Amino acid sequence: MPTPILVVGHKNPDNDSICAAVGYAYLKNEMAKRAGRSEEVIYIPARLGPLPPESEWVLSSSAVEPPRVITHVHVRLGDVMTEDPVSISSEAPMLEAGRLLRKHNVRSLVVEDESGEFQGLISTRAIAERYISATDAIEDDDPSSTMAVATSLIESLSQKVSELMMTNVMLFDSEDILNETVDDLIASELREGVVLDEAGHAIGIVTRSDVATPPKRKVILVDHNEVRQAANGIEEAEVVEIVDHHRIADVATRNPIQFLNLPLGSTATIVCLEYARAGIEIPANIARVLLSAILTDTVILKSPTTTDVDREQAELLAKRAGEDVLDFGLRVFKCRGAEDSMPIKELVEADSKEFQLGDDVILIAQHETVDLPGVMAREDEIREHMRTLKETHGYVVVLLMATDIIAEGTQLLAEGDLKIVNRAFGIECTGTGGTWMPGVLSRKKQIASRILN
Repeated sequence: MPTPILVVGHKNPDNDSICAAVGYAYLKNEMAKRAGRSEEVIYIPARLGPLPPESEWVLSSSAVEPPRVITHVHVRLGDVMTEDPVSISSEAPMLEAGRLLRKHNVRSLVVEDESGEFQGLISTRAIAERYISATDAIEDDDPSSTMAVATSLIESLSQKVSELMMTNVMLFDSEDILNETVDDLIASELREGVVLDEAGHAIGIVTRSDVATPPKRKVILVDHNEVRQAANGIEEAEVVEIVDHHRIADVATRNPIQFLNLPLGSTATIVCLEYARAGIEIPANIARVLLSAILTDTVILKSPTTTDVDREQAELLAKRAGEDVLDFGLRVFKCRGAEDSMPIKELVEADSKEFQLGDDVILIAQHETVDLPGVMAREDEIREHMRTLKETHGYVVVLLMATDIIAEGTQLLAEGDLKIVNRAFGIECTGTGGTWMPGVLSRKKQIASRILN
């Protein structure tokens, strides 16, 4: 079975995080095929949250599967278990069990009923205990008792497996976190536990030796390189690559890795350059997905983070996908739906990132819109939710960039220590109405960097 490598973006994924994972995973799988390694490794696009509306639309309309939802990258029991355990029917004789144990050189067999549902384990230990208990009945210098025991042991070979199987077996799910189960497994009377699927079928066995030196889950990070924004358990994982366009932060690796960090408008742009470098053509549907990411991250190429490389790659992708850059970009942004009916949590938090400011943490959220008045009509709700976030998570300040992609500016709302905001931008943010900041479209370059500096 090929080793899975997760390609995953940051928490609260935006369109670039989603689409870069899809595009880069496809590229890496194509490169593995070309190198004859497709049976050794498989790259799986993943995400740490719900799909943004524009991502859902572009993936669906491009016939591309969305990235797999994951909640962490801790080692799971499914990563260490022995898959497809040898099984036997509960109605089978012990003679067959013994033959299977010897044939497959295993310590235990999974016992199933006629529908394949797990019933218990039959092990070499159970057979040995049956033998030992029988020999206890032998009396010294009494040939008849010896013969009786021998007869009993012979008869036991025709006993049903169900009569000797162990039922006090620890049962697990493949998604169970190893660190949370290892102590129970080691302390258990039996030497193994069984991993079941949702239907109650055994899909694996995990033993004490399996958990002694567990493997690390392999991960490629896209669109971030900060522990705070990464999947839970990232410290336990093996980060094998990073593809990003943000500042270099604090993700550490044990070994040297490929770290692609370029000052471009979108991670998807870097992914496109990697296709060209590898000499692999981008399929039309993947080109459409990557184009949407460049256009959302650069606000249809209007953001100050936009470079000539972004513009060039956007034109190449549009040609490949059969789209017009501006028309397609507006269609993507309009997918986000009407602001008057959008849940307030989604409006504020869907595209939000935490940043470390000394000993404090700030949250900067951004909502890009073609209907700024519709957003500001809900200011009271927005501010109440921002205050709740501040109190719940202990942020020193919470910012929301309500970015008007038509007027090319941002209405900045802030809750918390307003002195930080006022000092960074030389404004008088009072906590009501917000502050209009013309030309401000980029969270990374125009807001976060000013505050962090």
